[in-house]
Amino acid sequence: MLRYFIEVAYKGTHYSGFQSQHNAVSIQSTVEDAMQTVFKTDFKLTCSSRTDTGVHALQNYFHFDTEIELNLKQIYNLNAVLSRDIVIKNIVQVDGESHARFSATYREYKYYITRNRNPFLTETTWFYPYNLDIELLQQAANILMEYEDFTSFSKRNTQVKTFICNLIVSKWYYENECLVYHVKSNRFLRGMVRGLVGTMLQVGRGIINLEDFRKIIEEKNCTKANFSTPPTGLFLMEVTYPEEVLSIRW
Repeated sequence: MLRYFIEVAYKGTHYSGFQSQHNAVSIQSTVEDAMQTVFKTDFKLTCSSRTDTGVHALQNYFHFDTEIELNLKQIYNLNAVLSRDIVIKNIVQVDGESHARFSATYREYKYYITRNRNPFLTETTWFYPYNLDIELLQQAANILMEYEDFTSFSKRNTQVKTFICNLIVSKWYYENECLVYHVKSNRFLRGMVRGLVGTMLQVGRGIINLEDFRKIIEEKNCTKANFSTPPTGLFLMEVTYPEEVLSIRW
C-alpha cells in the first residue's frame, strides 16, 4: 500500500468547509468524487487542516493510501474534472507513517480586510469601513505573542485536549488594497483566527482597550471574545512539514 499527499488550493465560497459533512458539499467530498471519476475506485482522504464554510486556502493537504501508482500527469486529469474553484497543485508519495494532520509543524493564516468597496474582492475580503488605529491593532497582536493558552478564542463544542498554541508570527500590515492580519502557529483552535481578528478590531476601534484585551485572553472564556468576523477574508496560506516528509519520490 502506498501513501500520498495531495496539495490543494481553493476558493471556499461555495463549499461547506474542507472536511466531508453529511448532506453538504465540501472540498474533501468534491476531490474524492473527482478521484473516483478518474481512477474508477473509491478514496478516503484525511485532511491536514479543517477550514470552515467559506474559508479559502492557497495551500492545504490531504493524505490517502492506495495500491495505485500515481504520477504527475494525473494531476492534469484530476483538475480537468474538478470545478474551477479547486485546484490540485501537487501529488507526492510519502512515507507510510507520514500524516497530513499530525506531521505538520506549522500552519499560517492571513485575514484580509478592505476599507473600500471593491466588486472584485467581495468573496475574498471583509468590507470593514470603520476607522481603525493600526498602532493599537499591532500592539494587540504583540500581546498575543506573550500567551500560549487561547481558550478564549476557541469556539464551544470543540474536541481538543489542550488549548495551548505556540504563535511565532502575529502582525498587522497593509498589502495592496487590504489591511491584513498574519498569524502563524504550530496549531489553531476552532474559530481561533476569526476570534482573534474580531476581538482585535474592537481594540482598533476603541471599543475596548489593551488592558481589556489582556483580560479577555486571561479569563479563558470564549463568551468574552468576538467571533462575528465572517469567513470571506480568511485564507490558509501554508501548511509546513519537515523537509523529509515531502521529499518527492517519483
